[in-house]
Amino acid sequence: MRFLHTSDWHIGRAFHNVSLLQDQEFILQQIIEIARAQQVTAILVAGDIYDRSVPPATAVALLDKIVDQITVELNIALIIIPGNHDSAQRLGFAARQLRQSGLYILGEIEHQPVPVILKDSSGEVAFWGMPYADPAAVRSALKVDVSTHDQGIKALCECIVKEFKAPRNVVLSHCFIDGSAESDSERPLSIGGADRVSWQHFCDFNYVALGHLHGRQFKGEKWIRYCGSPLKYSFSEEQHIKSVVIVDMDAAGHCDIEQVVLQPLRNMRSITGALADIIAAAVTDQQADDYLLIKLTDTHAILDVMGKLREVYPNILHLERPGLMSSKSKSSVQPEHLNASEMSMFSDFYQQVMDRDLSADESAIVKSVIEKLHSAEG
Repeated sequence: MRFLHTSDWHIGRAFHNVSLLQDQEFILQQIIEIARAQQVTAILVAGDIYDRSVPPATAVALLDKIVDQITVELNIALIIIPGNHDSAQRLGFAARQLRQSGLYILGEIEHQPVPVILKDSSGEVAFWGMPYADPAAVRSALKVDVSTHDQGIKALCECIVKEFKAPRNVVLSHCFIDGSAESDSERPLSIGGADRVSWQHFCDFNYVALGHLHGRQFKGEKWIRYCGSPLKYSFSEEQHIKSVVIVDMDAAGHCDIEQVVLQPLRNMRSITGALADIIAAAVTDQQADDYLLIKLTDTHAILDVMGKLREVYPNILHLERPGLMSSKSKSSVQPEHLNASEMSMFSDFYQQVMDRDLSADESAIVKSVIEKLHSAEG
């Protein structure tokens, strides 16, 4: 059986107050085309379908469109679980009825879990759902004494394994495997590392489709795998290669794994350099519409620096001035600056902005203005 593993869509997410919905629709359509070309039987989405528990209407409309294309137009089974960003109750609305159309929402922790059974020429494959759940939710659902995420995942795995009937078993889980690499865009499941769980709990499954961490990776075994988010959701992910995982499972449950790289509508990257050099390089930059973090090395003040940059890079999301801050930190320790007169401070400011000193006539005008201000205060 061939299936596609993806996760962490975060539909409706905004980054630096910029909506990523257009980028998300572009990448989700790409995933659909991969599923069509690869002729997969099922698509697995391992949590964080939405970016927040009450998603905006535009995010719901996009998911509705994607679900219709997958289940109706392509007749591909879509199996999803809620993540820590989702509301399991809202995401699971009408789940029983939707099973008939090929959409399987495994949103509840059950004392006697029921899998999605799909068949190929070799027999049945059972797909089990392990949605995000904190220890309290596991205690309530399974009536077991657990106090940590690790104990909770262990209890959930043991509960599912007891129900094994099919010869091949796949689980979708939204959790943090201990030792895995994280990024800035992931919301912590708990404080102080208490959310980490052991990969050994999953050893009885033939494939483990993980969600939550945004970088593609595996832990323990190659078939215990994070596919990663389909888009970069922070500048800490700049070096990530975003992809989906295509899994070919044979009759014995062994998996051949292929990572198919995704191409975003706009990349997310950073540029470091002086303002003049960055503007000059933008002339030949073929990806000028990318979402950018720009770090300016100039050590002097610049008027309307963001306006100048956006003329060549319209999608700058964040600007840093390490050169200027370094210059300020050096000067801030000099006590004479604290007692500087208005005239000397303005002269210094003018020199930094205009890159030249005040002329004699300009100095006279500034002095006159300062004297009038003092007279008015008097």
